[in-house]
Amino acid sequence: MQLKGYPTPNYWTRVKIALHYLLPQLAITRAAGWLAEQKWGTLTHFIIKLFAHKYRVNLEEAEKTSPSDYASFNEFFIRPLKENTRPIDQALKAVCLPADGKISELGKIEQNRLLQAKGHNFTLETLLAHDEKLVSSFQNGQFITTYLSPRDYHRVHMPCDGTLRKMIYVPGDLFSVNPFLAEHIPNLFARNERVICEFETVFGTMVQILVGATITASISTVWAGVVNPPRINEVVVYEYSTTDETAIHLEKGQEMGAFRLGSTVINLFPQNAINFEDRLAAGTETRMGERLGTVI
Repeated sequence: MQLKGYPTPNYWTRVKIALHYLLPQLAITRAAGWLAEQKWGTLTHFIIKLFAHKYRVNLEEAEKTSPSDYASFNEFFIRPLKENTRPIDQALKAVCLPADGKISELGKIEQNRLLQAKGHNFTLETLLAHDEKLVSSFQNGQFITTYLSPRDYHRVHMPCDGTLRKMIYVPGDLFSVNPFLAEHIPNLFARNERVICEFETVFGTMVQILVGATITASISTVWAGVVNPPRINEVVVYEYSTTDETAIHLEKGQEMGAFRLGSTVINLFPQNAINFEDRLAAGTETRMGERLGTVI
């Protein structure tokens, strides 16, 4: 069945898309998570070495520069970087890029719709699990979607100072989020499993969404640890105080979460909150800490 507004794929493209629908996503993801946690010594080091070579991972940036320094593949995958490898733009009004990767799309949220790829879109309502208050916060606002490939640094950082107000775990599919499927799977980011993090900032509400994917074995945050697994089949909302001693404050550039295997980060900003940097566009490579935009 051809989806309205989506390109008509050729035979082999249709086959590739169909295979992604037929894959046992959860079983594959659970198996990948188990394998990535194993500590098999020389075999683990060999796998890491092959992976780093295939994807051209720059281990010289990491605190541990040799494959043999990592006990498991997951330890390698969420490797911390050397201090000052990603300088944070400290200008008072600067908002920073949250992750290493590549911009999938960015721009205005028009009629509550966000671009997914090549002019195709999805709605704020579905992305934000129909949280009406959150949806209203971003009407006519702006968004930026960052894709993290297997070679990238997989910790996610704060684009600005913020106080955590809410975290929402949303169950969903586990389609891969690579550019090919972003062009062919409708509502990809709004149908995949995700963790929505709402922050109070100087320019209003800011949301940072960590989107799950096939073989993304887990998503974690610095305040809650591993959010998934376990995976439950219902939306779970966690509320946080922003005013007492339990309030969770994160500074610009501070780590806020991580993926065990690659995925996507989506940031939402209110209307008239920031101006994106002119150099940023779909396909632009990103480095955490560089300037995303400027507070208006």
